[in-house]
Amino acid sequence: MARTRVNAEREHRIEMEVVVDAYTEEERATSWHCYLEEQLSFPFEAGIRKAMASSPLRPGEHVSVTGLAHEDLCRVGIFVWVRWGQRDVVAPWPRSFP
Repeated sequence: MARTRVNAEREHRIEMEVVVDAYTEEERATSWHCYLEEQLSFPFEAGIRKAMASSPLRPGEHVSVTGLAHEDLCRVGIFVWVRWGQRDVVAPWPRSFP
């Protein structure tokens, strides 16, 4: 498996802007949730690139990302609400989207 090169400048920016003063995993997850809530403009269109067994979304489908899921759910990863047909479903982000 190829190793991803660490971008020191990006890592420094994340430490100083996103997770500053966040010491536990829960604090870091909350920091990411708050940062993304401030930085992203909803809704936006996205395409599904990877299927998950627990999700009805399939690769190649396009959805409207309408917001971040509740921060309690985001403690295990970043999840977003997407409009899929006539339903709103929660999907992991960014793994599912390009």
